[in-house]
Amino acid sequence: MIGRLNHVAIVVPDLAAAAAMYRDTLGATVSVTQDLPEHGVTTVFVELPNTKIELLHPLGKGSAIMKFLESNPSGGMHHVCYEVDDILAARDRLKQEGARVLGDGEPRIGAHGKPVLFLHPKDFFGTLVELEQV
Repeated sequence: MIGRLNHVAIVVPDLAAAAAMYRDTLGATVSVTQDLPEHGVTTVFVELPNTKIELLHPLGKGSAIMKFLESNPSGGMHHVCYEVDDILAARDRLKQEGARVLGDGEPRIGAHGKPVLFLHPKDFFGTLVELEQV
């Protein structure tokens, strides 16, 4: 059901500094900054040959990412994102197997302009999982 690893998301306290570290120190290609108000984040993608790193920073006062930074002031890994061919079929199968889909269970459009869903971290050994339809 799941395909390749699409990205690993890391919450950072300073998005510009984190992007500069990946670009200038590690020599990675870094995307432009993108605000996603519907998700409460500002994001930058670091392009790697085999996947991406998503750098996340809170956008707005109600951002869940702000709560993450309050608990982890230095930042840290937030989630992993796996690709799926059919997000609705994946959702239905996962729910049938007992996995909990966060929110209302309906896909939302993510940073890549594609439908995404998040799965409860308690169902995946403490890791928040994002599914993205490709």
